[in-house]
Amino acid sequence: MRMKDLLGMQVLDIDAMDIGKVTDVDFNESNGQINKIAISLKKNILSHDEILVHYDNIKSIGDYLLLKINIDNK
Repeated sequence: MRMKDLLGMQVLDIDAMDIGKVTDVDFNESNGQINKIAISLKKNILSHDEILVHYDNIKSIGDYLLLKINIDNK
């Protein structure tokens, strides 16, 4: 999978709640492994919170990115 495929991808937490979209990817340049992803949290129009999630907290990547953790997005 290419980095451009991850950018803008929908992110679901462990409860399958839509929490936002991938806005950036931090990766190891020597081996191409993802270190962290930045997620723009889905809140309201005026709020643009962003969080970093370590690769160990990613369960799977496919049509969407599924996390192993719950993100309280209130």
